[in-house]
Amino acid sequence: MRRPWRGAWYLSVFLLARAALAVDFAPLERVVLEELRETHTPGAALAIISEDRVVFAKGFGVASVETGAPVTPDMLFRLGSTTKMFTAAALLSLAEEHKVDLNQPVGAYIKGLAPRVAQVTASQLLSHTAGLTDVAVMDGPHDDAALARFVLSWRDDFSFAPPGEIYSYSNPGYHLAGYLIEVLSGKPFADAVSERVFRPLGMRRSTFRPIMAMTYPLAQGHEMSPRGEPRVIHPAPDNAGNWPAGSLFSNVNDLAHFVIAFLNNGQADGRGGLAPAVLARLASPVARVPGSEEQYGYGLSLRQDRGIRWVEHGGTRAGYVSLIRMAPDRHFAVILLANQSNAVLPKTAAKAVELFLPLEPAAEPKRVLRTMSAAEMAAYAGAYSNNRRMIELVVRDGTLYAKAEGVQQPLVSYGENRLSATSGPPAEYFVVRGSDGAPRYLCVGLRALRKL
Repeated sequence: MRRPWRGAWYLSVFLLARAALAVDFAPLERVVLEELRETHTPGAALAIISEDRVVFAKGFGVASVETGAPVTPDMLFRLGSTTKMFTAAALLSLAEEHKVDLNQPVGAYIKGLAPRVAQVTASQLLSHTAGLTDVAVMDGPHDDAALARFVLSWRDDFSFAPPGEIYSYSNPGYHLAGYLIEVLSGKPFADAVSERVFRPLGMRRSTFRPIMAMTYPLAQGHEMSPRGEPRVIHPAPDNAGNWPAGSLFSNVNDLAHFVIAFLNNGQADGRGGLAPAVLARLASPVARVPGSEEQYGYGLSLRQDRGIRWVEHGGTRAGYVSLIRMAPDRHFAVILLANQSNAVLPKTAAKAVELFLPLEPAAEPKRVLRTMSAAEMAAYAGAYSNNRRMIELVVRDGTLYAKAEGVQQPLVSYGENRLSATSGPPAEYFVVRGSDGAPRYLCVGLRALRKL
């Protein structure tokens, strides 16, 4: 006997699918082309998933300004940090097989790590709470052994904070997670992720290997020339030591397989894809981003906005930008790829959402200027460091200043522990206090610096 709720669910899916067929995508396509022109981005690919199927997939612009080849939905782009959800999925699959305890120090599995680095856990690596510094070197060696050489070369100064104490975005955390996958699986990182994630999901062209990517249609990475025009980056940047954090080649068609599995309890195209437990852990909150309502799971950011629960990750790297934005409760997602450094195309992503989801009115930001006392400014004052990055807060003539990279900016406060520059480049800071109430970390965006 069919349960009433199941019949109602199927009916709602059918009606939503029919509604998707009736969507007029012409306004979206106009926004894409306008934003490509505004940002001088040569090309982009866009896919929209609604109720567990692709309802829109199209390429725009060109794959290379040198050849003029058009972008198609099956054309590979390099993702940047959107890669992290796939590295996390591979490591979580090993945890599901009881080959690794996410809460054990990685030194129990990897020999030769610096003592402080060996103390961090896999959970901390995947959630950016390991206290590791951030660095992303685009050019380097291309062999499989490069990942091990890079990770094993770190010294204790790669750790800037005690493990588990603060959220601070760290690409090296994912480099180490990738090497852990390699050690546990007994295979090169690229092969292990392909076996555990890409093949089960039918992601046939996705690869970390440039020599494999170049055998398929490939969008070339671009940067802006001194004349303000996009140009192909020659040679293409690559560093195998960085692959786990931001170097996956994929296309919107392949990525749709992952998204559909995520929205559909692990199943993609009627086949067994990833274990539901793996996907659930990816999107389970582990850490809160300081000064924000945003949380981070394992390779995915979690936030609420305009009445929608979003699970997402974006990526930027030399020549490319990517975004996977999913609304699990609405069985909806947007996948967006572009081939220009820093071309995040926010208008395109917003328009795609607007076509399908009812959104609450955007909340007006509330910023109320508050007066800092002399004692408060004196407490903030000091040097804050995250390995190679240093910011100094100083008090002069009753004003608090931030000094970094030769630039000094006056600061005001728009809320407790929130500081904002009043001149020069835009800069926002959030101060995290220790158990004693004294300032301990200065957070800039997604990264933290510890007070010396």
